[in-house]
Amino acid sequence: MKHKRIRPFNTRDTYPEQSLDNDLCQAVVAKGTIIFVRGQIAQDMDTSENLFPGDPAGQARKAMENIKMLLEEAGGRMEHLARIVVYLTDIRYRDAAYRAMGEYLKGIHPVSTGIVVSALARPEWLVEIEATAVIPDQEED
Repeated sequence: MKHKRIRPFNTRDTYPEQSLDNDLCQAVVAKGTIIFVRGQIAQDMDTSENLFPGDPAGQARKAMENIKMLLEEAGGRMEHLARIVVYLTDIRYRDAAYRAMGEYLKGIHPVSTGIVVSALARPEWLVEIEATAVIPDQEED
């Protein structure tokens, strides 16, 4: 069973003034094994080195790379994503972060919530992305 995507859309149509290109949807109906991915930041998973200081696009891209890696280690794939939550420390980072994030979401259409917070756990972190994925009970080819 594939996940049922309710009202898929692309942000270029919904927010034309923002020049974004993210495939999202309003709801996802999923049955299967749930993978909860802790909020990911621009940190090397092996060395704990913080990467891309001052670069919200680089940080979002690295967070999405970490999410992809963790999903694969858990037996899932990016197309199993059902939900992402994006935390930004400044609304001005939204465009850059969402563009980078969108590179990983083409054709997937998860639900997404964006939140602006006063700070993340470390002052150098500008973007944090958490994810929920569901591996379907039976994969369709």
